[in-house]
Amino acid sequence: MSVTVRIIDGALGDPAPAMQPAAQFGAAIVFDGVVRANEGGRTIRALNYEVYEPMASNMLTDLGREMLAKHGLVAIMVEHSRGEVPVGQRSFRLTVHALHRAEALAAVGEFIDRMKRDVPMWKTALDANPPALL
Repeated sequence: MSVTVRIIDGALGDPAPAMQPAAQFGAAIVFDGVVRANEGGRTIRALNYEVYEPMASNMLTDLGREMLAKHGLVAIMVEHSRGEVPVGQRSFRLTVHALHRAEALAAVGEFIDRMKRDVPMWKTALDANPPALL
């Protein structure tokens, strides 16, 4: 059982090879959070993420360990962006491996809800058409 946490500057790339499915896993779920063009009813060009380190990484690791134990996961990997991420790009990825799908699906939903509520990371929407300075 393993927990991996990575805070990455800018948008995320493709999934890490170390978390590719293996024969001992019955379920491998990858959830990607993508910056959408509309935030709070306004058109944006990007989101800017602030991450309070090292507290955020420590809390993500602790949360991952809790999910491993509670849901019987085999492995969990968390990747989150720091800084500016343009619309259409990935800003968050949660990869979960478990023996069965039910445990993996439950862990994904709970992890994301708890992360958003408890971990010191904040996002600011950057408007697509900021007001002109006069």
